[in-house]
Amino acid sequence: MAHFNSLRRINVVAVSLMGFALLTTVSAAQSVKVQGVIKGRNGEMMVLKAEDSTDVNVLLTDSTQVGQVQGMFQARRKQMSMAALIPGLKVKAEGTYNDQKQLVATSVSFKGNDLQDAEKIEAGLHETKVQVQQNEEELEKQNAALKAQNEALQQQQAKLTEHEAKIAANRAAVEAASGKTKVDPKYTPQLLALADKAKPINGYMIEVKGFASTVGSTELNQQLSEDRADAVTNILVQQGHIPLTRMLAPGAMGETHQVGDDKTEKGQAENRRVVVRVLQNKAIAGIP
Repeated sequence: MAHFNSLRRINVVAVSLMGFALLTTVSAAQSVKVQGVIKGRNGEMMVLKAEDSTDVNVLLTDSTQVGQVQGMFQARRKQMSMAALIPGLKVKAEGTYNDQKQLVATSVSFKGNDLQDAEKIEAGLHETKVQVQQNEEELEKQNAALKAQNEALQQQQAKLTEHEAKIAANRAAVEAASGKTKVDPKYTPQLLALADKAKPINGYMIEVKGFASTVGSTELNQQLSEDRADAVTNILVQQGHIPLTRMLAPGAMGETHQVGDDKTEKGQAENRRVVVRVLQNKAIAGIP
């Protein structure tokens, strides 16, 4: 008899423990209500920013009931499409959590005015997105135009650099081959002798003309011919003591009057010259 009572107590304890486990399971599956604002929506997944500022992942299913509460006491409920669940809408979600800590919603409800406010916000965001997209497209066009302009400037700069390099090389070649403007000392005695012969002539005038070859630019050759004429004039004035009143203005003839074949080095050398002539001014000399 005692053995039977002991066994009975064990069974009672076992039943009590099973009842506790059952209560625990029911408690864990209790429905949860969360209020907040829809932060984002991607298909069946909705992120809800709860009133305590935490993010709650809400899973929408085919059995989720979406409704709009109406009336002064919010006693009426209108069935709505899930398309109404847009970002910015204040909602109340009810359901149970799954193993992924997602709230599997059995129902989602919201007020009518809140939906209107959210739609206005969504419309404003859409307009802003469109404007941002237009701005980005315009910026891309400007960047493309700026890139094309920079490429054109780079090409122009490259051509300019190439042109300057050619000019520098040309100038160097001219200066090396034909850019000498100083009078070779061997010609100084001849110039002084010409000055001595000119002085006894009544009403004499001395004419000096400088010439250049066609090697190099026309502007450079014009300057070279002028420098050559000036160099010879300086010798006649400073060493030959010819008064400036007896000197005609030095002539810079540039590339004119080529006397040699400018396609050969010999001809080029012949064209780089200074011609000095003694003239008689009949008016000064009193010659009729």
